[in-house]
Amino acid sequence: MALLTPLPGAPVPTLAFVRRCVDTLSAQGFTGVVTGALSSAEQGAFLAAGFSETERLHLLSHDLTDLPAVGLPTALMPRLGGPGGARLRRARPRERGEVLRLDAKSFPSFWQLDEAGLNDALTATPHSRFSVAVDDSTGRVVGYAISGRSGRNGYLQRLAVDPAEQGRGLGRALVVDGLRWLARWRADQCIVNTQWGNEVALGLYERVGFSRLNEALAVLSKGEGPRPAGPPTRPAPRPGRPLRANRTASTSRPR
Repeated sequence: MALLTPLPGAPVPTLAFVRRCVDTLSAQGFTGVVTGALSSAEQGAFLAAGFSETERLHLLSHDLTDLPAVGLPTALMPRLGGPGGARLRRARPRERGEVLRLDAKSFPSFWQLDEAGLNDALTATPHSRFSVAVDDSTGRVVGYAISGRSGRNGYLQRLAVDPAEQGRGLGRALVVDGLRWLARWRADQCIVNTQWGNEVALGLYERVGFSRLNEALAVLSKGEGPRPAGPPTRPAPRPGRPLRANRTASTSRPR
């Protein structure tokens, strides 16, 4: 299975270009292709090339020009915490393996990140913030988020919380941390997407001030390969324009 990933900065792909990409991947032995999240305008060439919709996504935006004060539980404030609490801080390089294990527990296999996927999420924008929530009593990473910034645009790339630790406010704290980072760097808005039917994620985003946009995104696929199972949160940037093909397996997911 190949992942054909939209990248920022160039015109919408044409039918001829998409067909050329598919032919190239087929010649390399791939039997299926899945796209990243595409806007309605970007889907046309893929649909004409025989792709079909695999997953539909809500697109949400948060205005950062007047970011409201969103309180965090005291135990989640950076550098405070206490017994049974958690702290937010920047992720450390040695914690990447722990983050990937947490990601694997948080998503069905198709949507899980591998090392390459994690690196893609961190490098999808010129600037990124990689934060973790660390349990005070065990020292374990129990949640993480990746936010990205390109010019005045911000993106919530990825959010995951250990299923055993949900309900503690970790997801909310990680989202707010990313919003405040973007606001400090004078981003105007933050974009996130999540699958239709993922009411838990939608509720979280809307409680911290995100609003649903009229535009919906979609993940398209063609040929044989794994398909999504269930509706995990899948934050990602708004799709860009040129395409990059990556090899994927059942443990990778489109970004």
